[in-house]
Amino acid sequence: MIPCDKCPLRRCQYFLPFTEDELAFMLRFKAGELTVEAGTTVLMEGSNSPQVFTVLSGMGTRYKTLEDGNRQVINFLFPGDFIGLQAGVMGEMKHSVEASAPMVLCVFNRSDLWNMFKAHPARAYDLTWIAAVEEHFLGESLTALGQRSAGQRIAWALLRIHHRLRAVGLETAGVVPLAFRQQDLADALGLSLVHTNKTLMQLRKSGLARWSDGSLAIADRTKLAEYAGSAPEPLEQRPLM
Repeated sequence: MIPCDKCPLRRCQYFLPFTEDELAFMLRFKAGELTVEAGTTVLMEGSNSPQVFTVLSGMGTRYKTLEDGNRQVINFLFPGDFIGLQAGVMGEMKHSVEASAPMVLCVFNRSDLWNMFKAHPARAYDLTWIAAVEEHFLGESLTALGQRSAGQRIAWALLRIHHRLRAVGLETAGVVPLAFRQQDLADALGLSLVHTNKTLMQLRKSGLARWSDGSLAIADRTKLAEYAGSAPEPLEQRPLM
């Protein structure tokens, strides 16, 4: 198990540094690590998990299963993301979490969350900040679904994914690993797989983005952002749990 004081994510400028007191708390808060293979359901909708997690490495998807058996991907998970808070606050998960690639998860006992809020308000505020950012992201997603064309939606999503992986040090010469399927992207953006595939081919032919062989390449983020009708995101630091 990697102790929190040696966590590789702490070297990323994307994450705010810990104070000495916060680091000491996290060393006590972390209960272990969990390694899961691609395709594993980490948390199931309706379940009441006794644990919450931070993604140490790997990628995953958050999704809801519909009555007809189809699914709606809510968002994607990357290193540094915190999962399981819904069960910690609401008693059960309102969505499922699946590993899209092999994942290593830092494990925390859900029962210790209450001690965090009582004894470590700064860490509790960080957790609230993370929840607020997720709410903001869902608002942006709804805007993309409602106001952007299919091509703009996909360009926007690829920019967000590339930005997130770039922030945690997984970019090399404009290329990041991408463990998701085109169907995952289609499910997230309310598009058919055929339409998604055609749009990705158009983006590739235009030189704006290339997704192939498990990697995503963006040569010019500004041009892709212009196509998406948005702006390249600045690197805004965020807390790490």
